[in-house]
Order: sequence, then C-alpha cells, then structure tokens
Amino acid sequence: MALDRQQVVDEALSLLDDKGLESLSLRTLAGRLGVQAPTLYWHIGSKAELLDALADAIMDDAIAAIPAPGPDGEWSEWLLTALTELRRAMLRRRDGARIVSGARLSLRRADFSESAMSTLVDHGIELQRARLLVLAGERLTVGYVLEEQAPTDESQQPPDLEELLGRFPVMTRAIGEYFHDGRTSDDLYQDTARLLLGLPPHA
Repeated sequence: MALDRQQVVDEALSLLDDKGLESLSLRTLAGRLGVQAPTLYWHIGSKAELLDALADAIMDDAIAAIPAPGPDGEWSEWLLTALTELRRAMLRRRDGARIVSGARLSLRRADFSESAMSTLVDHGIELQRARLLVLAGERLTVGYVLEEQAPTDESQQPPDLEELLGRFPVMTRAIGEYFHDGRTSDDLYQDTARLLLGLPPHA
C-alpha cells in the first residue's frame, strides 16, 4: 500500500510519544515506516513542516472536543472549557506543548484562536478585549503545560525544606494551604484560568 501524508503524521506522533521530541527526525521516522528518508519528502518537505503537521494534529484533537457555544451561554465558561480541552490535547502527547508552542505556521492553532475570538465577539465582548482574553488564555495554557511536561533531573538533590521555609515564608505557606485539602495540578490550572477569566474559584 502506498504511503500517504496521514500515515507519516500518525507514525510521527507515535514516535513522539515513544521517544520524545529530541529523538524525532525524518531519518528515524523513515526507518519506522520502512522507507528511505527521501521518500518522506513527497509528503513532508522538512522537519519544520513535520512539526507544524504534528501541531495541527494536536490542535485537531482540541478543537474536536470543544462543544458548540450556546446562544445564551456564559462566554467565560465556554472559553474555560475550550482552554481546558487545549491543555488536555497537549498533555495527551509527549512534549505536546513544545510542539504547539513552536509551530509558527500551524493554521489549526489559528483556527482555535479565530473560533474563540468569534465566540466572544458574538457574545458582546469588544474585539480587542476578546483578542487579549484569548491570547492570555492560550499563553497561560501552553506555558502551564510546558512546565508540566518539562523533564526532571533525578540526579539533582531537592533544596533543603527548612531553607525554603525560611527564605520563602509567604510563598511556601500559600502553596501548603492550597494543596492541603488534596488539590492537584488540574485544580491549580482551573483556578488560575478562572481568575484570568473573571470567574470565581472552583468550589
């Protein structure tokens, strides 16, 4: 069966999940597909084009999961749902946030922004405010997932707890109080996004 672009993208996503972004190369991808590297150029012209295609695939998953906005619905709750689905789509892929953040020519990411801005404008939000809300929400979400997916060096020793408590008393108290009742990273994302959108904290 002849190789097509979708097969290339699907295998690239599998390679990404298995090995991570650092190991993603056209040569390695060609080997997994059982073809010579030049064969891929019929479908993907460069690694940059491949990364944009991967970003489009991640954004496809996010966009497909977003419910249609209701005519009388609360725009801020709808935007929170859209941003939450964006976060989930990136988390489903290893280094997903790095892929999306580096995709300068991903039209599907632009589709996400256009849909979100249009929804806000349709609900009476002034154009420039809608643009800034969507921009801030996207950057919060991508940045948050970049931190969540950042690799850790297990050989490093963590800082001394007593030193942290002494040097950062307010910050450590705030963190301790927040997570004391079993809150998670998911809760922290939701509460941060809700603050940005003018919504009350999650109960």
